[in-house]
Amino acid sequence: MDNLKTLIEKENIKLKDESFEKFEIYRKLILTWNEKINLTRILDENEMNVKHFLDCLLLTKTSLFEDCKKVLDIGTGAGFPSIPLKIYNENLDITMLDSLNKRIKFLNLVIDDLNFKKINALHARAEEFALKEDYREKFDLVVSRAVASLPTLLELSIPFLKKDNFFIAMKGPQLQQEIEISKNALKKLSCKVEKILKFEIKINNESLERNILIIKKLENTNKKYPRNMGQIKKKPL
Repeated sequence: MDNLKTLIEKENIKLKDESFEKFEIYRKLILTWNEKINLTRILDENEMNVKHFLDCLLLTKTSLFEDCKKVLDIGTGAGFPSIPLKIYNENLDITMLDSLNKRIKFLNLVIDDLNFKKINALHARAEEFALKEDYREKFDLVVSRAVASLPTLLELSIPFLKKDNFFIAMKGPQLQQEIEISKNALKKLSCKVEKILKFEIKINNESLERNILIIKKLENTNKKYPRNMGQIKKKPL
């Protein structure tokens, strides 16, 4: 894990020695389970360190993932960014949502092997769970690394947030265009762009642009949102 340590130190991210051991356990679980289900196309150790682990840990540069925050991760997949965030700060209370049950089984194994508390993985669709009283407007932070357009992510994510709290989207170089097409969604969902953090990470002489978009929720969400997925896809906000 020396390579990961070097990468983390360059970004001034502080991790305990045992945290690197947990990343290694996590990596091995990903590689083993990837033979059974599709978790990631990134299998090279160095690539995984940069494109998965470091990428997720850049979220800590927002200073929002401290203390005992209640966090929701929509479309978590193989546990990104939830598991790296939990390794960084085990006090976070994290809920991971994914629509594929096979991934949930994998994530439960990760939780057990890393001996995590206050983290759970749910087989669920965000647009359905956002209507449930136990989840609607109950989270301090909602994060997504899922591949979906920003207007769609906003409609799926904002209803879960408490007022005056933050949705954090991890995006690539097309961020400004996505913000432009999200003006209506931002207005209808009563939220605003609070801050953008820009990063450039390098691997094998390749520079990758990473953007962390922080959206603040200003008012409670109208009960008609989120709509069902058919409506969301047919007519994005």
